[in-house]
Amino acid sequence: MTGKGLSYRDSGVDLDAAERAKERLKGLVASTRDRYTLSEVGVFGGMYQVPDGLSRPVLVSSADGVGTKLKVAFLAGRHDTVGQCLVNHCVNDILVQGARPLFFLDYLATGAMDEAVVTDVVSGVAVACGENGCALLGGETAQMPDFYAADEYDLAGFIVGVVERERVVDGSRIREGDVLVGIPSSGLHTNGYTLARRIVFDVMGLGVDDPFPGTGRSVADELLAVHRSYLGVLRGPLEEGWVRGLAHITGGGIPGNLPRVLPEGLGALVDRAAWEPGAVFTTLQEAGGVERMEMDRVFNMGIGMVVVVDPSSADGLLGHLRAEGDRPVVLGHVQQGKGVTYA
Repeated sequence: MTGKGLSYRDSGVDLDAAERAKERLKGLVASTRDRYTLSEVGVFGGMYQVPDGLSRPVLVSSADGVGTKLKVAFLAGRHDTVGQCLVNHCVNDILVQGARPLFFLDYLATGAMDEAVVTDVVSGVAVACGENGCALLGGETAQMPDFYAADEYDLAGFIVGVVERERVVDGSRIREGDVLVGIPSSGLHTNGYTLARRIVFDVMGLGVDDPFPGTGRSVADELLAVHRSYLGVLRGPLEEGWVRGLAHITGGGIPGNLPRVLPEGLGALVDRAAWEPGAVFTTLQEAGGVERMEMDRVFNMGIGMVVVVDPSSADGLLGHLRAEGDRPVVLGHVQQGKGVTYA
């Protein structure tokens, strides 16, 4: 055999670019460290000490992705918000059991190593970790040119949080007659994008820079709106013991997620007239000719978190949320039965 042999780079994997990207990410990761972070960037496994002052700590973990919202990021060339969406989604998933986040790890798989894109994505992860008070303990960036197109990537996250055993929110205290309080979403969050993209780009024929009808924002601004975290507004109510149950409204909508926190034999009565879903949802429904029940199953319909609360605590919760600048709505109540019934 003569001449120069094949290299990893010839096969589509640029190790030098990967190393440069890692160097650029060190500062982002380090910025999220706290006094319980025991490991440095670059070790094989991240180490984190269970915080002091907990008598019976329970660790709560979750993993998730951003789904085809990434396709919008590819079209728009915006990569700094999807990382925030990922972290906030995971924070909300453990918050429903009363846990606060301790640390987060991300997994980014690319077709080709674009250092600027990787930095943008991870900077979003770091920003959201800082906002939620959790350490970005580590992660993995993989180049897989045979799996992903050169300008595409996939993103997943893994979170660990903690809650005192006696403060675990598991729905066991929920009773018939409890009030359902909805907290608004910031848009589609991270669910329903396969249908939303079909309607917006194929049916409506819009581009990412075109105005999204009824919103006053561009398509990219609307569809890439950051999935909000509910940790800040719910920390106080959880500490007060007002919260009997929490449902993060993700894929499956209210009908698919609220029953997950209700005890056996109990269902929910939800009044659709209690809130306006918002222009993004009404536009998608009208333009796509989507039936309302299908909208309810696919999208959050403007409600990102549902709080189940004793009637005697409902006013306190509503007052607290309004003082935080939110616009909570009373959606309905818990009743005998199964699943969600719409009034």
